[in-house]
Amino acid sequence: MHDVARLAQVSVSTVSYVLTGTRPISQATRNKVLAAMAQLDYQPNAMARGLASRRSRILGLLMPMDERGLGATETAFVTGAAAAASSAGYHLVLSPVGGGDLDDLRRLASQRMLDGVVLMEVQLADERVTVLQETGVPLVLIGRTADTSTLSYVDIDFDQTVREAVAHLVGLGHRRIVYVNHSAATLASGYGPALRTRDAFVAAMTGHGLDPVMIAAEDSAAGGRAALAAAFAQAPDLTAVLAMNETAIFGILGELTGRGLSVPGDVSVVSMVTSPQVAELATPALTAMTSPGSALGRIAIEALVRHLDGPAVERHPDGSAVAGRPDGSAVARHLDGSAVARHQQLLPCALEVRGSTAPPRSRRTVGADQ
Repeated sequence: MHDVARLAQVSVSTVSYVLTGTRPISQATRNKVLAAMAQLDYQPNAMARGLASRRSRILGLLMPMDERGLGATETAFVTGAAAAASSAGYHLVLSPVGGGDLDDLRRLASQRMLDGVVLMEVQLADERVTVLQETGVPLVLIGRTADTSTLSYVDIDFDQTVREAVAHLVGLGHRRIVYVNHSAATLASGYGPALRTRDAFVAAMTGHGLDPVMIAAEDSAAGGRAALAAAFAQAPDLTAVLAMNETAIFGILGELTGRGLSVPGDVSVVSMVTSPQVAELATPALTAMTSPGSALGRIAIEALVRHLDGPAVERHPDGSAVAGRPDGSAVARHLDGSAVARHQQLLPCALEVRGSTAPPRSRRTVGADQ
């Protein structure tokens, strides 16, 4: 840094400010410093900077994973988050920490290797949130717990998403619609999206004067086939399936074909929280409520970086400032002691109509004799 300062004819502190961005520097001076760095082939030592600033410039994306790994829809969250972290001058580390890995999470948090964390696959009562709060790690959720009063989060607006999916099918003339959710174990674990969509489906169907039928499905093609068989047993006159289980959806389509039923001629299918890449894999291509995964990953990282670096100004989703707490209750703090503003935002999935939905062919019973 002394060599760079000497060559650029500025102070060492000016070089430091250019590197850290902690004080405004004129563009002309910044260009001189960057030119000197390039000429000397100077690369800042990240570990040394971290020791000096007590910052690692590393963010964690904590996302439980199983042997299936990441599909295209999950990957969109990761790529959106990674791009936003890089743009803000941070590195992003993906860590497969689930609800059963609390000891590992405590060790990770206590080592202070991460400046902050984005948490995915959130349960309504998620002990990972408690661990991170207790250890003082700045935190943003992609998802929501039951009580979000002290938390920053971005999430899918499941109520609006399900309403629009049901309205699309009802608008086509469907009256017997079955919802295929995640597994019974996933529902019992308190997984937020599964429970919120269950309740939203009941509300949407009831609002149209229709009987809601939900089937839990294991996250596999075999689970999808079994779920469709259960759906026909419970609602033999079904004409449409709404599913939020990407792994099971292909089993559902396969079971329909095996029963001699066409999509969408006999049964319409809508896949929720799905990427266009997955929707286009099916034949016919799936009408889908497209996941805003990339946007959610980006917004979560941007909110976390504001917690770490930015001004303590809380804003509504429309951009207007939020007034401080009237009760004077405690709030989280930036590293410099200023108050952290909570970011709370919902984004709906977007309906993209493809080839898997159409008006019902008739009111006749389909598949009842299968």
